[in-house]
Amino acid sequence: MKKIFYFGGQKSGKTKAGIKKALELSKDEKPYYVATYDNSYGDSSMGERIDKHIIERKEDFITIEEPKDLRKVIESKKTYLVDCVSMWILNNLEEKEEVLKEQLKELFKIDANIIFILNDVSCGVIPFDKESRRFVDFSGIIGQELAKLCDEVYEVKYGIEKKLK
Repeated sequence: MKKIFYFGGQKSGKTKAGIKKALELSKDEKPYYVATYDNSYGDSSMGERIDKHIIERKEDFITIEEPKDLRKVIESKKTYLVDCVSMWILNNLEEKEEVLKEQLKELFKIDANIIFILNDVSCGVIPFDKESRRFVDFSGIIGQELAKLCDEVYEVKYGIEKKLK
């Protein structure tokens, strides 16, 4: 069982690449799509993005919605696409960095294929407000943790995957 990490900018093709990999790894069983967005904000433009992702994955996945604790939904011997880690970080911003790292380490103990998708926000300017800085910092820290722990790491730009590990 593999742990795989895809990262890149917005609309870079990460999810498409992750979907393809999940379908390859799951063989005869439907993989699980772990949707991490907390839709309680009532953001209509995010609703449109979600609808596009639903169309993109067709009926090929079993969808699970879990915004905060990924350990609740991931079981052994199955394949999961976690889309996306960025939203999971946003939903857990009040937590300490160590809590998020520990949750990830526990996921890596589970004998399952897990594909992680993360928006790379590390190439921009340092945000002025405290919450945005915390989000960017956590994204970088969690991205480093995933890159270290995963068997394979891919950067995706404009739909082109580059294997880094």
